[in-house]
Amino acid sequence: MADMDVVIIGGGVGGYVAAIKGAQLGLKVALIEKDKIGGICLNHGCIPTKSLASSAQIWEYIKNASQYGLSADNISFDFNKIIERKDKIVNRLTLGVKYLLKAREVQVIEGEAEILSPKQVAVYQGNNDKEVLKTKNVIIATGSAVWKMNVEGIDNKNIIDTNEALVLKTLPKKMLIVGAGYSGVEFASIFNSFGVEICVMDLLKRILLPVDDEIANSLLGILKKQGIKFYLNSKLEKIVSKNDRLLVNMKSKEEEKKEITVEKVLLSTGRVPDFGGLNVQGLGIELENEGIKVDKYMRTNIPGIYAVGDVVAKKMLAHVATAQGQVAVKHIAGIRNPMSYQVVPFCVFTNPEVASVGLNENEAREEFPDIKIFRFPYQANGKALGMDEKEGYVKMIANAKDKQVVGIHIIGAHASDLIAEATLAIQQGCTASDIAGTIHAHPTLAETIAETAEGILGQPIHVLK
Repeated sequence: MADMDVVIIGGGVGGYVAAIKGAQLGLKVALIEKDKIGGICLNHGCIPTKSLASSAQIWEYIKNASQYGLSADNISFDFNKIIERKDKIVNRLTLGVKYLLKAREVQVIEGEAEILSPKQVAVYQGNNDKEVLKTKNVIIATGSAVWKMNVEGIDNKNIIDTNEALVLKTLPKKMLIVGAGYSGVEFASIFNSFGVEICVMDLLKRILLPVDDEIANSLLGILKKQGIKFYLNSKLEKIVSKNDRLLVNMKSKEEEKKEITVEKVLLSTGRVPDFGGLNVQGLGIELENEGIKVDKYMRTNIPGIYAVGDVVAKKMLAHVATAQGQVAVKHIAGIRNPMSYQVVPFCVFTNPEVASVGLNENEAREEFPDIKIFRFPYQANGKALGMDEKEGYVKMIANAKDKQVVGIHIIGAHASDLIAEATLAIQQGCTASDIAGTIHAHPTLAETIAETAEGILGQPIHVLK
């Protein structure tokens, strides 16, 4: 193999996108992956969970067919087929990524990597063969791993993590989900749709910590109405196995003790950087917040070594890893586009969806002396009514002085799609007038963004002030 311009360790969304972009820029690229191309996002995270969420959403529509003037009798679902569909989607996308890497002439190598020096990377394969690659640069993109809790009884076979939740063949009657972050509430919404009795517990007093308080509280109320029970401000004490059931003991911050019985416990307590077996500290690479410390071009303190994705522990989101990967490989190619975390959208694929970008209300009040907030309800939007998706609203936050939009937060159908316009608007420094003055197609959910901007200006069309 010829000497490489860059060797990338890890084939997740940070690594494989960096590989493709590097090849497009004329670099000689090698990509090392010890497991599956696509990493956590494609194989165990973003894509499979959204497949299940889509099946759950369609099931909700079928159960409520009468609301659309339709009749659906003797309806049922086969969870095994739902899992099979998920697997087919993952497989199709994985094959697609492999095809793109091959078409771009990226050298993909299966095996375990070891950084011998900033200019040499060894690859160990199953038969103990060792190949040493010479390279000008290295990008570490080894991702993250599930954070392990240290609680009595945590090793029971009926206590599963999010990876295992995606391969369940049969559904339990009752499940406790530990963790009320985006992954926990997504799984709660999915399994609740399929008839599992769901309880969610968390150490915090609220759900979805990164999300605007008002939006998070709105979603909490909706999920409670859907039958999901929440034990917030509570700590998991121990889990005891009894007759194929799990007795879960928890204690609130007020010292109130509770015990519930479930069939399964799903641990969704977050992820931690995974160095993939690399001896990063032995190489002298500096760490920060348990991850690898990098600058705005994703460079570590070791010249020629970069790091991207969850392993740097900035924002553990797939689209952030993708952006970081491109920043790193562009820098290697001589293009200086620094990484910025100022405008990063955040999506939660519950029913209904939640999406946010920019400052939340608390952050905006801290940054500006005066802010303007307006909320436009889905129930005042024609498309939403036609879809029978009346629950939700768009919340826009602007600097009162010049009406520049600094935050947009959405709860409702297709929030994850609508947030793209909001992200572009904030990225470009748009004012409410810029958004309101842009013609939005009718009837669409996107009109809710324009209507909210009109509200910021004090001139809402389809609602009173």
